[in-house]
Amino acid sequence: MVLLSKSVSALRRFRSRAVSYEGGSYSLSSCKAGGGSLDHYTTCAKLSEDPLKESSPSDMLVDSFGRLHTYLRISLTERCNLRCQYCMPAEGVELTPSSHLLSQNEIVSLANLFVTSGVNKIRLTGGEPTIRKDIEDICLQLSSLKGLKTLAMTTNGITLARKLPKLKEFGLNSINISLDTLVPAKFEFLTRRKGHGKVLESINAAVDLGYNPVKVNCVVMRGVNDDEICDFVELTRSRPINVRFIEFMPFDGNVWNVKKLVPYYEMLDKVVAKYQGLQRIQDHPSETAKNYRIDGHHGTVSFITSMTEHFCAGCNRLRLLADGNFKVCLFGPAEVSLRDPLRAGAEEDELREIISAAVKRKKAAHAGMLDIAKTANRPMIHIGG
Repeated sequence: MVLLSKSVSALRRFRSRAVSYEGGSYSLSSCKAGGGSLDHYTTCAKLSEDPLKESSPSDMLVDSFGRLHTYLRISLTERCNLRCQYCMPAEGVELTPSSHLLSQNEIVSLANLFVTSGVNKIRLTGGEPTIRKDIEDICLQLSSLKGLKTLAMTTNGITLARKLPKLKEFGLNSINISLDTLVPAKFEFLTRRKGHGKVLESINAAVDLGYNPVKVNCVVMRGVNDDEICDFVELTRSRPINVRFIEFMPFDGNVWNVKKLVPYYEMLDKVVAKYQGLQRIQDHPSETAKNYRIDGHHGTVSFITSMTEHFCAGCNRLRLLADGNFKVCLFGPAEVSLRDPLRAGAEEDELREIISAAVKRKKAAHAGMLDIAKTANRPMIHIGG
């Protein structure tokens, strides 16, 4: 860990360093490895070495840039009990017919295919995954897959508190709870629904059940909740909470505007100005967040910098959408159906070939944020949080 006495100036200096790649800009900071200084860089090739030592995956999970993909995000449903502004258009979205969504057996079957090929972490997303009636059975079956080390979930926390004890018993061992404001009235504005107290109850329940850390996801938007950054940091003072500040990202229907984006260095400025002893934690090469400790705090603070300092060079994530489409990049519009060949009776080897071909087509990095905003992509509610 490195004391960040000159963090802000260093960040700004390195933000300007970039090289070009086909289709956009490619930040050198995406190859950051942590280590002995704030901005210690490694080659992109190095990013795939550590995971390769942990397992012997099939070639299916390795793209043309040598990145090994061991992390699968599975969206269980497109439905949600909130209407968050950055996730869903104000008029709502057209939902996929139930018959076109993956069944529990299909989810487990495809998950098993990925795990036997080398995936060791699965995150359940939505929509809101806890509103799916068979969520407990899905967790039980997935957690039983040999080779799976982490079964995680991202949830809005509205119904989580009462379900979490059983979910933990059935193998859910990591939890992220979304909360973008600590002000109840602002919560209703952002989510278009009530429920702020229920989310706080779920965070408390997760802490009481021993989840460590309990990750709290906060999408930061200028003029909306950027004045609450230090209030969120206070959540980490006495409890094992990891607050994760997320840069506002563009998706269809969420009326993204660069003026609403609060960049990482600006968020960090606010934290540095108030708290002493901020230290950078050495992150794993595939880590999506920049993680920090604060002297005297039990929890930690993180920043997910998808827009200003992408981490594509170390990306190890793949996505399976609720309708069975397979997506290799959150911001890339390309998708391929695994549901259709699965229902047509495709053998595992055929499915592996489809997956492998999609992984091999993955680009070196996503386009710059202004290009992403112009690129057709599905609403976040369809893709999965």
